Amino acid sequence: MLLTSIGIHTYSLFWAPSPQELKKVKEEKNKVVETTEAPSLEVEEKVLEISRSEAKSKNKRVEFENTSIKGSISLVGGAIDDLTFKKYTETLNGNDQVILLNPRNLNNGYYVETGWATNSENIDVPNSKTLWKIIGNNKLTPNNPINLRWKNDQGIIFEKKISIDDEYLFTVNQSIKNTTEKKYNFYSYGQIVRNTAPEVTNFYILHEGLIGVFDDQLIEQDYDDIEEKKYSVNAEKGWLGITDKYWITSLVPEKNKEFKADFEYKNKFKANFIETKPTTVGANETRSNNIKIIVAAKEVSVIDGYAEKLGIEKFDLAIDWGWFYFIVKPLFFAIDYFFKISGNFGIAIVLITFCIRLAFFPLANYSFRSMAKMKVLQPEMTRLKELHKEDKVKLQQEMMALYKKEKINPLSGCLPILIQIPFFFAIYKMLFVTIEMRHQPFFGWIKDLSERDPTSIFNLFGIIPWDPPSFLLIGAWPCLMGVSMYLQQKLNPTPPDPIQAKIFMFFPLFLTVILAPFPSGLVIYWTVNNILTMAQQYVIMKRTAVKTVQ
Repeated sequence: MLLTSIGIHTYSLFWAPSPQELKKVKEEKNKVVETTEAPSLEVEEKVLEISRSEAKSKNKRVEFENTSIKGSISLVGGAIDDLTFKKYTETLNGNDQVILLNPRNLNNGYYVETGWATNSENIDVPNSKTLWKIIGNNKLTPNNPINLRWKNDQGIIFEKKISIDDEYLFTVNQSIKNTTEKKYNFYSYGQIVRNTAPEVTNFYILHEGLIGVFDDQLIEQDYDDIEEKKYSVNAEKGWLGITDKYWITSLVPEKNKEFKADFEYKNKFKANFIETKPTTVGANETRSNNIKIIVAAKEVSVIDGYAEKLGIEKFDLAIDWGWFYFIVKPLFFAIDYFFKISGNFGIAIVLITFCIRLAFFPLANYSFRSMAKMKVLQPEMTRLKELHKEDKVKLQQEMMALYKKEKINPLSGCLPILIQIPFFFAIYKMLFVTIEMRHQPFFGWIKDLSERDPTSIFNLFGIIPWDPPSFLLIGAWPCLMGVSMYLQQKLNPTPPDPIQAKIFMFFPLFLTVILAPFPSGLVIYWTVNNILTMAQQYVIMKRTAVKTVQ
């Protein structure tokens, strides 16, 4: 015992830490461990084989509704995971409204959530399993926001104030109240999660998948691209989301705060952001931020309105205007104007076709005059070919001399076509991507201009009681388009090359088959354009004569 006492005394005298050192060790033990990097948002979740109603009933919810959308927010996780568009139906004559967002535990789960993450090992933050408590109002409307609250065991209170406008905008003001004597770092985040890729149009002129604008740069990633490789970027401004043909789910981070955005696939598709610099919440301090969530039908007025009102950089690109943006969008505004004054989208297409033909009238005039002269000169051209068939150089010289004498440019007929190609593509793009034409009727059998002509020449347009397969659905309007193209071709000079002539002869038939599945609105545009072109061409040819033909 004496030796033990001496040993303890010696240890305390020479090796034992001082009271200050002991205090320091204790503080280090209880210290919150943090890193400088933003934390991961990875959370494993199971998908269940249950119905949508069952999935909704598993969690407590708070409902929301305005004139455009309705749905509910899950109090477990605080996610917006149930949203229906009130003004849009799945089919033309159906009553089923379009449902976009679904609970997270469904195979087609699709939801949006916001929150705080931390690298602090000893601090709990709300996650997908957190049960939020609703404070006060229990239904979200444009006039009544809701308040959610959750408190962890460390004395930190998390709150969300969620408001909604009368269209498609959710505003989430999320705050942290620190009731302790310590300071902590938190990172604001938002993410959109889609469990499986939807059925996409899979057409080259339309992007469906993950999308974002980061520091003015538009980024579009298809679902299969993300499955192969993750996309990450740091930015100081922008937005991100997941887009369908007619619908978009998007997040807009708080302005003037750098964030890291990720598009990734780990058993599900994710578009998320997290701030790169922490929000430090000091002792007895409250900090907050704002995140915008837009889950919208891609109506041009709505998307442009949010872009302007909220100052969201290039948010109008949520609608895939494409490379010919500067042509496509003005064309939309023009056709939308005609739609508003006529009340019929098909009539608006006809009117815009008249306007385009009028704009190109001078160029077409020049071209058709040259083509008319070429047609009159065909006998002389045939004579020269027979005369100099053994001397190609001489034939070329004689032909050029003839063109010069009659002031004809043999390539002039191509100019209107080449110049109009971007406009045709722009019309096609505009009719294909804009929701404004969806389920819009014309006259007669055309009930939806965004869909193909439903008739078929193979059952005599409905006279024979037989439903042909889809590849045989060559409707009345595509046939009219083909006939108009054939008649237009007859007004043009016959190509001198016999093989070329045969190709041109079958071209209207080929185009009829190709365009049959296209939106009927586009086929109507092309048909009307052909008729107007023929009328203009016929008048010009009747008035055109050559000087001499010898």
